[in-house]
Parts: sequence; C-alpha cells; structure tokens
Amino acid sequence: MLPITVQFFAIMGLHPSVLTTSSSRKSKITSSSSLCMDMYNQFLSQCLSHRLVQPLLQFFITTPMMMVGLLTPGIAQSTDYTQYVLPFMGAENGGNMFPGVTSGPYSVVKLGPDCGPDAYSGYSPTGNITAFSMMHESGTGGAPKYGVVSQQPVSGLVVNPLEDLSVPRSSPDQAQVGFYESSLSSGITVQLAATPHAAMFSYLFPESSQPNVVVDVSHVLTSVERPNLSQQYVDGNLTVLPDGSYQGSGTYNNGWNLAPDWTIYFCGYFDTPVTSFQTFHGNGTTLSYYGSDTSASGTEGVGAVFSFSQANVSSRVGISFISSAKACEFVDSEMPSGTPLDSLVTAAKSNWNTEVLSKIQTNETDLNTLQLLYSSLYGMHILPSNRTGENPLWTSTEPYYDDIFTFWDLFRCSTPLTQILQPISYEEQIRSIIDIWAHEGYLPDARSSNYNGRSQGGSNADNVLADAYVKGVRGAVNWTAGYAAMLKDAEVQPPNNNDPQAPDSSTKEGRGALPDWLQYNYITPTYTRAVSRAIEYSANDFSLYQIANAQSNTADASKYLSRSRNWRNHWNPSASSLNFSGFPVPRATDGSFLTQDPLSCGGCYWGDAYYEATPWEYAFNAHHDIATLITYTGGPETFVERLDTLFMPGLNPNGDPAFGKTIFNPGNEPSFGSPYLFNFAGRQDLSVARSRYIAKSYYNTSPSGLPGNSDAGAMQTWLLWNMVGLYPLTGQTTFLIASPWFSMTIDVGGGKSLDVTVTGGNSDTEYYVQSLTVNGQSWNKCWLTWDDVFANGGTMEYVLGASPSGWCSNGEAPPSPAS
Repeated sequence: MLPITVQFFAIMGLHPSVLTTSSSRKSKITSSSSLCMDMYNQFLSQCLSHRLVQPLLQFFITTPMMMVGLLTPGIAQSTDYTQYVLPFMGAENGGNMFPGVTSGPYSVVKLGPDCGPDAYSGYSPTGNITAFSMMHESGTGGAPKYGVVSQQPVSGLVVNPLEDLSVPRSSPDQAQVGFYESSLSSGITVQLAATPHAAMFSYLFPESSQPNVVVDVSHVLTSVERPNLSQQYVDGNLTVLPDGSYQGSGTYNNGWNLAPDWTIYFCGYFDTPVTSFQTFHGNGTTLSYYGSDTSASGTEGVGAVFSFSQANVSSRVGISFISSAKACEFVDSEMPSGTPLDSLVTAAKSNWNTEVLSKIQTNETDLNTLQLLYSSLYGMHILPSNRTGENPLWTSTEPYYDDIFTFWDLFRCSTPLTQILQPISYEEQIRSIIDIWAHEGYLPDARSSNYNGRSQGGSNADNVLADAYVKGVRGAVNWTAGYAAMLKDAEVQPPNNNDPQAPDSSTKEGRGALPDWLQYNYITPTYTRAVSRAIEYSANDFSLYQIANAQSNTADASKYLSRSRNWRNHWNPSASSLNFSGFPVPRATDGSFLTQDPLSCGGCYWGDAYYEATPWEYAFNAHHDIATLITYTGGPETFVERLDTLFMPGLNPNGDPAFGKTIFNPGNEPSFGSPYLFNFAGRQDLSVARSRYIAKSYYNTSPSGLPGNSDAGAMQTWLLWNMVGLYPLTGQTTFLIASPWFSMTIDVGGGKSLDVTVTGGNSDTEYYVQSLTVNGQSWNKCWLTWDDVFANGGTMEYVLGASPSGWCSNGEAPPSPAS
C-alpha cells in the first residue's frame, strides 16, 4: 500500500516535484515517502488561505481514511481522530491554550514559541517570537509560568546575544497534533516535534545566511502586567562539550504560585556539525564575556551561540529535574540520533489517538461538531504533567504529577471526566497528591515547579478525593493516608505565606481562614474572600462527611455533615436584588450581616469578599444542599424563576457585554453547575435549554473559541459534559441528566463502555428529552448514579424532540444529602 501522502499527490494528478523549488533544502529527506509527507505538509500550508482550493483541501484533510479506502479497497483502517484536533482553539482572547507540541497526554515537554511578556502559555498570534522553549502551561491566567530551556535561531552575525533577538513572523504559525511550524521574517523556518522528555528543533535558514542557534539559559516567560508575579531567572550554567553538544541547568523562581527557587537540567545535541561556538554571560544587555570558553555560569544571563555552515540545522534536547545526565538519558532513549521529525509526529498522533481521542467514538458527521469534540478532549489532557521518577524533592515509589492548575478550576467538571476516560492515570494522580501531603504536610489545591500554590478558596483536593472514593477508586490508593490528609485540611490552619494580594492567611495550601470557621461556623471579614471561602469550606467538609460515612465513622460523619451546612450562616434572608430575597453576604464577628449588593463582588479577586463571582452566582454553589436552598428561596417555583434570572440578558450592570450582561458568567467556574440545577425543581427542560444555549453561543472552534481562560481544560470539560448530556455533582455519585448532542460510545475502562443512542433530534434545534431508557429500563428520573452507567458500563437510549415533553417533571428529585 502506498503511503497516504503519495496517494494524495496521485489522486491530485501531481508529482511532488511541483514543489521542489521550495522544498529541496528540507533536511534529511531520504525516501519518496518522506518527500511526499514534506510536500503534502507544504501544500496544505500554502493552500490554507486560497479560496478556490479550500473546499477540495478540506475534503482531503477531513476524510483521509475515505481516500485510503477508495485507493485500497478491502483494507480496514483505524480512524485518525487527530485530524479533528485544532491546537489553536482557545489560544487567543484570554483562552490562553497552549498550541505547541505535546507528544501525548500529560507529557513533561510542551514545546512551542514564546512571544514576549504576559503570553501565558508562550503563544500569541501577534508580537515577536523571543525563543522556542520546552516547558509551558496551558490555559492558565494570573501570570505566565515556565518558558524555559530554549533555543532561538538567528541569521547573520550575532554581535551581542543578550540584546533583543526577537523576530516577527512572516505568516501565521501552523500546528497539528505533534507538530508546530513558524515562518520567521528573517527567512528562517522552524519546525518542532517532541517526546515526553525531549524536543526536536529543526531549522531551515536562508541559503546565503550565516546560521546560528542561541541558547540563553536566562530566558523565561515574564509579566509586565503583574510584576509581583513575574518569574525571575536566578542562576544558571552551560558547558559545551567537544562534540558540540551542551549541558547545564537553570534556576528560576516566582510566577503565579509564588514559587521559591527551582532548577531544570538540560542536555542538547546538534545533528548538524557545529562549526564554531561562543559562550557568554552578562547583566541585562551588557556583556561581561563573549568568547571561546567552553562554559559559562553565574547569576548573570549565561548561554552560548552555536554557528553552522549548513542551511539545515536540527537539534535534540532533553530535560530533567534530576540532573543533566538524566536529561541526556531521556534524549538518547526517546529521540536517538537519526530520528526523523516526521516519525515523532506520527508517534504523537498515535499516542493521542490511542490514549485519549478514541475514548469517545461517534457516528456524527458534522465537521464542526467533531472538531469541537476532539479539540476539547485534546485540550483537557495537556495538564497536569506526569513527572513520575522526576521528583527532585523526595524519593518515593508513588507516582508524581505536577502542574495542577488548579483544583479550584478542575474539581467541578475535569476530574470527574478524567476518572471516566483515564482511570489508570486518575488513580495515579490521586496517589500523587496524597504523597505530596505525606512529604510536605498539605494536599495541593494547585501546584507547579514542585511547589504548592495558590489556593483560591477552599481545600478543593478534598472534593477530588471524596469524588474518587465514592465512585470506587481503590487500587493502590492509601485511603487511610488520604483521609488523614483531608483531616489536616479540615482542622489545622497552614502557616501564612504572606501573599501580598491576600496577606491575611495562607494562599499556598490548606484553609487559611480556618480559625473563624472553627470559632464562628462562618468566616468574618478578618479574612479575604470570606463568603466564597465559606461556601467552598462547606463543600470541603461535605467531602469529609462522605468518606467518614462510607467508612462507618459515625462521629466524624456527624461532625462534618453539620459543618457542611455552615454556608447557611452567611445567608441573609433580608438581602434583596431584582425582586428576590436571600443571598450569601459577609458577616461580622458579632453575628450581624454586612450590607452587600448581590450583583456586585467588588474587585472579585484576592482581597474581596467573593472570588471571581457575585453573591447571585455563589448562592447556587452549595450543590450538596440544594433542597435547603430551594426552601430558602421560597419553594420550587420561585427557585426556578430565580435560577432562570441568571440567564436573562442586561440584568448585570457589571456583566460582560460578550455574554449579554447576564449574571451567569460562562467564563468562570462558579457558574458551571447553575444551568443544570433546574433538575432539582422538575424543570429538566430548562436545564437543557439554558446549557445548550451556552454551549452553542460561547464555544466554537476558532482561536477565540472559549468563553474564558481554559484553566487547564476546565472550559473544555464543561463543554464535553454538555455534549455527553450529563453533569457531575462532584463528591456525590449523582449525575444530572441533560441531553446529548449525538450518539456515542464512551470507553469507561476495563473493556466496558457507556453506549448513548439518540433517536430523532439534532444538537441545534431538537434537543428536548421525550423519553429515556437506561440499561433497557424506562427512566423517569432526571438524574442517575455512577453505578447506573459508569461502574460497569451501560446504555442510555434517548428520544429527542423540538419541544419540551414534560419528561421527568414529576420524577424523583436528585439527592440533596446535606438537607
């Protein structure tokens, strides 16, 4: 059988030589197959914007298996789901997605461009590229993190490597799963590929230029907007070996999590002969040394300039948190000399197909829907980073995961979906955070560069552990240690890390406002984020109740169930807004309620009473106690009316015009569950209508296709749950039923699956449930449990229509275990 790229040119009636002029200098092309792959990629790149070619091109991009089937009848082929992944989805307009190369889920290396200060994931569609580096986060806000272990290709004489070597792009960057390409205005083409711990940099310089690669150890992503959170280069070293390879390390600190010094080691090879090199060090743009010494080190910027006589230059670089020797081992084992770049791309696509994208299969044919589905699956698996065996802080046989951004963002949608799609990795992540507690004293709510922080509200790792426990995660998890870690969160205030943005208590880990919580059963303005923390602490304590109750620990169960109701102590029945009464408000030490506009959260940030959401939004966040909330708001009918008010345009004077100035904010996690709460009051049809409108209005496949920061895939997992037609209540076994977009099969692990079938309807206009059968039985409840469809797999058969049918309107309400 001919390779697909050869078939591509054959069916086009072309020969690869049509593009020989622009590709003859591509490095190390030694076969017709690799030549055609090279030409195929160029053809796609050159034709993406051509209006006459687009329709035909789209056919070839989106239906490659059909092409193969036509050309090679009788040969079965597996689907390449990576064709539907758009790495730039959500990379702009605040989504901050990382569009660069990651070789598989949770890879350590995330290789891509750095585009100046305040580029949170390195990438920006505008601005100059300052370097291409090997470590990035994805979808985060607050401040940039990483952007270290870099190279920058430079044409011509490099007079001062500490001066600004950034360069614009001559055309937009191109990306696909496992591959990234930048065309620089200097005439240099950069192509990138990677493995879990190593990167391949491939450069094509202009024919008449002097090719150089600058390795600047001091390169790191910085922030001008929030200088107090900007990363700093601390110290570094680099040594050039006789064969032209280089080794060293860099030490950095700060960033969003206010991390102390941390060190990353590197080992780099050039597969193109180095004709000369110069090491350098200096302060700012002032050189202290620039010459032929084989090493440079110190607190000044250090690095080296490597020069070549060939236009094609390629480099392989490994990284490690342990040593340069281990970095060399990684690059030698994962990317040995002679490895073709296209083989790395192929391997990455295979990894993503096998480990992630094939977990949800569908007969859906709409291209936009498929791109949303598989781009979202991809986006939720970039973080955290699986650094098992790479923990520099202690020796352990437990798995180790870093780059948790953050459980405050992830516990609602992401961790419940990860448990379903990645049960093995999920168990490892649970073990990892328990091991962090065992060696550092607290569970992380967030973590990067091997350091906990920052905790935005409660101790939300408690929610994650409880969710895993009640849904049956056991395996090698030490649940005695896990529950002990949760007890530490619930009973011991962590030391204050003196965060300038919230100096009252720790933002590193744990529950900083615990003294008030234990003394008053609410949180006073002594502590920042008092009201939102109180609502989260209630959910955290409910998580302890869940495990204690399951283990027949009656004393703890009673204690923490009672404490889980403390959110009620912030409820002022006299607070009013938009003709509704009763909202969570600040409360003083004497028990009095403080005046609060329910439509305002002030600055809505670290120093305010509410974090990133208004009292209106937080009123609906005690998901373990919704029956009480319904009573507080005046009964089911008023509850529905009040809940629906969240989605009415123009009611929030401080609201985002992009969302119609609604109170509901699709770009922030505290609003995630609200569209589904109609199920508690017999109006499942409104849950479907409101959540579907949000998904269809505020998500799309463009670079601006997310309504807010991705937050390590949190936004994508909200969308994925909407597509599946369920919403998880974290810490409980309950899933609220909405409406699926299409028929699908979900791999739930262990050879089991959930098969969802849809009869009638479509995702745009006919999405109301007319009837539902679960595991062959007629189903009239608008909720189900983990055991119903996930523990052993199951079936859900929907009949959908264009109008509400009253399905489940008189069914049993979802559980409200704290009520």
